[in-house]
Amino acid sequence: MLYVAVRAARKAGDLIARAYDERADLKVRQKSDRDYVTDVDQSAEALIVREISKHYPDHGIIAEEMDKPVNPDATIQWYIDPLDGTTNFIHGYPHFAVSIAAWKHGKPMLAVIHDPIRDETFEARNGGGAFLNRRRLRVSGEKRLDHALFASGLPSYQRESMDLFQQRMDLCMRSMDGYRRGGSAALDLAYVAAGRLDAYWEAGLKSWDIAAGYLLVQEAGGMATGLDGGTIDLNKGDILAANPDLHPKVAALLKV
Repeated sequence: MLYVAVRAARKAGDLIARAYDERADLKVRQKSDRDYVTDVDQSAEALIVREISKHYPDHGIIAEEMDKPVNPDATIQWYIDPLDGTTNFIHGYPHFAVSIAAWKHGKPMLAVIHDPIRDETFEARNGGGAFLNRRRLRVSGEKRLDHALFASGLPSYQRESMDLFQQRMDLCMRSMDGYRRGGSAALDLAYVAAGRLDAYWEAGLKSWDIAAGYLLVQEAGGMATGLDGGTIDLNKGDILAANPDLHPKVAALLKV
């Protein structure tokens, strides 16, 4: 299954990379306030869904641009974000990714996050470790909160949560060394797994934003939970990911 997911992600990534160089012809539609979809999102998603359905027709599929899930009662569910970071893509900001995950009975089985611009493929299998282009990943070893580099963001469709977000950001920026805003939840999580970020948190995301990155962080030796430190809820979409030393310290900051 992991091989199928990697192949689908890389094929979609090739399509996205070609389109990135031809953005003058890009067709953009606004789904809701500050939430966009392009013809590239839709084409990449169709490619991934075809690839997975060809091999696993009985599996369920939950994808960002789908009107409704496929086989919603299936034991195995695939979570697909064909282009995480669409706004970056539209603006020519080269930071976006394909994200694919499979979960069984509410537990992650496998994960792939592919960055088509940097040609970086992050992958993980439950119990099998996390890898970047076949090189094993480990979360950072940073123990000091005041030396930590963290990432966060506020989804465009969560503007009503701005006040709470700003309170949390104020506490984190006063307590930690630096902040980054990448614009792709999938890549932020992959970067925690790779030790490029020490921590990442965000509220109000979608299941397909975090289903793959959650497993990557865990398999790289990190911790990924809800913002309250409890079990992750994909439907709620709140996530805190960090190395084991920093996770409880960041969680304490977020309890405002």
